[in-house]
Amino acid sequence: MMMSSKKLTQLSVICWVAVLFCQSVQSQLQVGFYRNSCRRAELIVRNAVRDGINKDRGVAAGLVRMHFHDCFVRGCEGSVLLDSTSSNTAEKDSPANNPSLRGYEVVDDARAKLEAECRGVVSCADILAFAARDSFDLTGGISYDVPAGRRDGTVSLVAETSDLPPPTLNVDQLTQNFAKKGLSQEEMVTLSGGHTIGRSHCTSFRDRLYNFSGTNSQDPSLDATVGFLKQKCPQASTDTNLVVPMDTITPTISDVSYYRDILANRGLFTSDQTLLSNTATASQVNSNSRSPLGWKRKFAAAMVKMGQIEVLTGNTGEIRANCRVINS
Repeated sequence: MMMSSKKLTQLSVICWVAVLFCQSVQSQLQVGFYRNSCRRAELIVRNAVRDGINKDRGVAAGLVRMHFHDCFVRGCEGSVLLDSTSSNTAEKDSPANNPSLRGYEVVDDARAKLEAECRGVVSCADILAFAARDSFDLTGGISYDVPAGRRDGTVSLVAETSDLPPPTLNVDQLTQNFAKKGLSQEEMVTLSGGHTIGRSHCTSFRDRLYNFSGTNSQDPSLDATVGFLKQKCPQASTDTNLVVPMDTITPTISDVSYYRDILANRGLFTSDQTLLSNTATASQVNSNSRSPLGWKRKFAAAMVKMGQIEVLTGNTGEIRANCRVINS
């Protein structure tokens, strides 16, 4: 049925407004946002990250993951940094984040130094975005421009961490989870490569060793490294602090070993190894494993896109003086 000219005009106006809205959301974040207001902002954050990594190489993985966990809950507005109070349990104390998230002290260090140099200017959300970029770069990845201008949120609720993808998801569930945040399946595979650095608590994959899908047996897709994993994560242990490296060969280097491990059936999580169960994602795993620089460039682009999820800009939110508490 033909539309009237009036309806066509209304539809075109609606589409044009939608386009302008999408463009305005992205344009509110700008590369070099602090060029005039706090010229050394990004350098100060980078130096704090470098100092943190020099003390503990694992902090880099923690900061990359923290930015991801921040963006997937309420958007990239620093809510993951807020401490719990007597009347509220915050995101950071969710089982999805505690005790696995780390690197808060690096953010605190950067915050203190930025407040001394340009008080009340740089948001905690931007500190986290810069720190994730620098962590990737300083561990063998590449640097990339981070659009900034985020503002900090004032709400952090443990219940909302249900948006975070657990390590038990299959490829279809992962695809849907990332799609809800505006990220494609290929970007999901690309960002999963962040598991190339860091460690995992045994509790995140213990079922694959001893009770896969309720069978009281191990996941048949695990390769010979299952013996090493069982040694590090004994079935009878009740120690929730036991950890193993995500990548046993280069656990502190951002490289494509993650994808090569998956191809060798050494993906640590169900959500890692499941990438081989789908034709499209398996092809991407193969492609990334053969193109170290190509993956790093794709990872940088995906991080920039992820860093724009539901951001607060302009006069919304606040600039926290202390990243752990809202201003009062």
